[in-house]
Amino acid sequence: MKLNELRDNPGASKSRKRVGRGPGSGMGKTGGRGIKGQKSRSGVAIKGFEGGQMPIYQRLPKRGFNKPNRKKFAVINLGLIQKFIDEKKLDAKDITEDTLVESGLVRRKLDGIRVLAKGDLTAKATITVTGASKSAVEAVEKAGGKLTVAAPAAAE
Repeated sequence: MKLNELRDNPGASKSRKRVGRGPGSGMGKTGGRGIKGQKSRSGVAIKGFEGGQMPIYQRLPKRGFNKPNRKKFAVINLGLIQKFIDEKKLDAKDITEDTLVESGLVRRKLDGIRVLAKGDLTAKATITVTGASKSAVEAVEKAGGKLTVAAPAAAE
């Protein structure tokens, strides 16, 4: 076998269907859309339409509730904090929300940062964040550190 003998498997690559390029293409004139009617026109999307019958999304009852003022927290795990401390990207003595953003562990604060207990924390860390799970607080105290849950800073 030589480089110039390399070929794709038969049927592996298929050329793109070019619609509306003359009668010889077999897809000219109406471009496979048929004649007249709403679906032959451009800019038509009949997504939930069921031919005049009440669409399924309207027949089914509404459920649940979306809280209009809900808080969205940036979530981090203790294991990641430990990893960043080991890589010297975080100082274990004073970890705040701002230092977490600066280190690149969290992209943005959102309504605050919440710490969860996934992973192990071995460093003696002092952490101040907006929220934390009970197990995360216990894990930090077990490692000899301190996790303070502070009220979120007022939005500027």
